[in-house]
Amino acid sequence: MPYNWKCCSFYPNNFGASALVVEVPVGQKLPLSVQLKSVLKNRPYQLAILGQFLFGFILYGRNADILYYFTYVEGSATLFSYYSMAIILPSIAGAACFPWMFRKTGNKGYAAAVFALLCGIFMALLYFFSPNTTPIEFYVCSAIAWFFFSGFNTAIYAVIPDCVEYGEWKTGIRNDGFQYAFVSLANKMGMALGTAMFALALDSAGYVAGAEQNADVIAIMRHTFSTIPGALWVVTALCLCFYKLHRHVYNKIVEELRKVKK
Repeated sequence: MPYNWKCCSFYPNNFGASALVVEVPVGQKLPLSVQLKSVLKNRPYQLAILGQFLFGFILYGRNADILYYFTYVEGSATLFSYYSMAIILPSIAGAACFPWMFRKTGNKGYAAAVFALLCGIFMALLYFFSPNTTPIEFYVCSAIAWFFFSGFNTAIYAVIPDCVEYGEWKTGIRNDGFQYAFVSLANKMGMALGTAMFALALDSAGYVAGAEQNADVIAIMRHTFSTIPGALWVVTALCLCFYKLHRHVYNKIVEELRKVKK
């Protein structure tokens, strides 16, 4: 709930100047049904929720596979350490590039879509390379994929505050806490489903811990590391192309809310 500036008062401080006293209002308590209805009218937020669900599903499903991939497909769990080192700096650089991408697109959803698309392309390319036989191509593609992933990670969280403002403008209800909680829930649901489906796929293919794996298990590990998350990142990018809260639209919304609160 926004501050009620009409309830503010001024008093002289010790330096002879006037100080502003803001009376913080009691939190707006709304029934769950009302908050859910407000979310159903908030299209940008719905897309943010979808993006968070896919984010959790892809990231944690693939993370569940990584050690299996290096251990059983590539033959050495030690390679995971090299992989981790190869993606550290690109991760930092990718997050730092989000503001530049936002300036270019003028839309945080579009910025996230660009990052997701390029991440998906380079992640899918990993299917054709190996740290054993083509290490340069493998680590370069890994680094680039993680660069774009990090940019997406920054962008998808940056859209949430804008969705809060849009929701207040659209419905008159400002429910920051509810929206952030729902975003976290969507991410965790994606995480749980992604890891569960990977485990189920391995079990159904006949995975045996510590043993030589059959061709079906190896194929699942290879595709879960590369082509499946790659394709899902492309799907994520396509979904976020429908995010229409452009910068000029958002600025107009903020200005209208500011006038209402005067």
